Amino acid sequence: MYNFEYHKAKTIADASAMITQKSEAKLVAGGMTLIPTLKLRLAKPSDLVDLNGLPELKGIKREGSAVVIGAMTRHVEVAESAEVQKAIPALAHLASHIGDPAVRNRGTLGGSISNNDPVADYPAAVVALNATVITNKRKIAADAFFKGMFETALEPGEIVTAVSFPMPEKAAYMKFPNPASRYAIVGVFVAKHKDGVRVAVTGAGPCVFRQKDMEAALAKNFSADAIKSIAQKQDGLNGDIHASPEYRAHLVGVMARRAVAAAG
Repeated sequence: MYNFEYHKAKTIADASAMITQKSEAKLVAGGMTLIPTLKLRLAKPSDLVDLNGLPELKGIKREGSAVVIGAMTRHVEVAESAEVQKAIPALAHLASHIGDPAVRNRGTLGGSISNNDPVADYPAAVVALNATVITNKRKIAADAFFKGMFETALEPGEIVTAVSFPMPEKAAYMKFPNPASRYAIVGVFVAKHKDGVRVAVTGAGPCVFRQKDMEAALAKNFSADAIKSIAQKQDGLNGDIHASPEYRAHLVGVMARRAVAAAG
């Protein structure tokens, strides 16, 4: 691990100012990705700005027909929240299957989506539920937030403060996990809304994406049979020691049908 200066932010404005003034500064939320990266000397930030002392970034609340979750809310808190389990059970289910207990007790919603790891679970929920990402500067629609591998729409000094998840009529998330890390080799989140269906795929490509052929079919007939003949193209999908692009394309169909069946 390289040397760095550690700062404990006192306010959101304080944290934003520090990462704006120091171009090589990094924010620390749960640290589930950043700390291992630092230990392996794969990153060399000049400063680390810790967000853990900011209570305004934590918590879960119902606002109208949406559930708003603070960026520093831990995965385990989402999984065990009675409010989330009642309003969006698929989201609680997703959170309960992130990593292992150690990861779930430290990792945060905001850290996960800001990092935008291609195999993370939360991006699929954000996109499928058509969530709104709230920052210290603006509100960003789900479809505009994730830009590419480890890339988001966040600008310098911008910090995710919360995510607002609209309540769907039906939803479910199914993933084929890596047996060691529990990351999604492929994960599919299906959500039926009043104005249509959204199908978000994580793990398969460099960034979360929508499967629009399946969305169109499910909008007409919300059943697993409606998408059984739709094949995911393997062009541009990830390929590694865990799964080839061809296998990931196959898993997209399998996980999507399972998600639809689970959503009922």
